[in-house]
Amino acid sequence: QVALVESGGGLVQAGGSLRLSCAASGLPFSSYGMGWFGQAPGKGRELVAAITSGGITNYADSVKGRFTISRDNAKNTVYLQMNSLKPEDTAVYHCASDHWGLGASSPREYDYWGQGTQVTVSS
Repeated sequence: QVALVESGGGLVQAGGSLRLSCAASGLPFSSYGMGWFGQAPGKGRELVAAITSGGITNYADSVKGRFTISRDNAKNTVYLQMNSLKPEDTAVYHCASDHWGLGASSPREYDYWGQGTQVTVSS
């Protein structure tokens, strides 16, 4: 049974940092692409960052230079380091796995999803 469990969300002031983690189980993690998607109230899930099975990264324009996605295959975990946070980053952040390993931009390309972790940035 596949499980993706996010952690690390919380309330932070603008300009602050958070590190999100997503622990995966039940799948061959190293061969999967992984993505982080943000969902603000009343909106759909949008790509924040993705990483291929080979470690190539892709970011939304709005987070380039502020966020960093990484993975530790030995720990079956993907991370999202979030720096210089802005109020508009406020969302529920979900991690997702992509069996093609491509780290796609569209949420439709992802097979499994975590429950999400809330990130709230105050001004």
